[in-house]
Amino acid sequence: MSRWATFDCYGTLIDWNAGIGTVLERLYGVEQAPELLRRYHELEPQVQAEAYRSYAEVLSLTLERLANEIGHGVPEGESGALAQSLPEWPTYLEVPETLAELRRRGWSLAILSNTDRELIAASQRTLGVPIDLAVVADDIRSYKPAPLHWEYFFELTTADRDRHVHVAASLFHDIAPAQELGLKTVWINRLGEQADPEPDCELPDLSGLPDALDELATG
Repeated sequence: MSRWATFDCYGTLIDWNAGIGTVLERLYGVEQAPELLRRYHELEPQVQAEAYRSYAEVLSLTLERLANEIGHGVPEGESGALAQSLPEWPTYLEVPETLAELRRRGWSLAILSNTDRELIAASQRTLGVPIDLAVVADDIRSYKPAPLHWEYFFELTTADRDRHVHVAASLFHDIAPAQELGLKTVWINRLGEQADPEPDCELPDLSGLPDALDELATG
């Protein structure tokens, strides 16, 4: 029976801080970009918690609200800048080799992401490693931390929960809800944050993930 590793994509596999930050620097300058990026990450979950919108729309609306807060507005013709840039957002350096090693060890790989089908397809091409399944908000009209990504994943795969581990950088979007579902979790703590809730395993990046997953999966 397959062992499944499920992943959040943006912030875990794809460096969304680099991607979003580059757009914010271009639109509003290098000095403002770090604080705007911090605030962006506060606003986006608020937008996702409202009536369902595509992730491309979420990106545009969050950027608009951020821009209005600082009194500048979005420059003309730039409302779709984040969605347009997303296919170019880079992977973290260790990710392709780690995913390839997991495949060599027999792991099945899935992405559970708050994004659109078209956008995740572009990011999968950037990863350069085959992914067995991607469940996106576009499929289920729901955003994590709601549980529908995981429920749909289990419906599609009938995966054994003892042989499944969820891997993510976001405590709010992923680790907390996965734990509420009784799943094993690996937190990728790239920013040196404090864990709340505590995951089953904490790593600074994905380099040590293959060994960690082998230890967590039973059977």
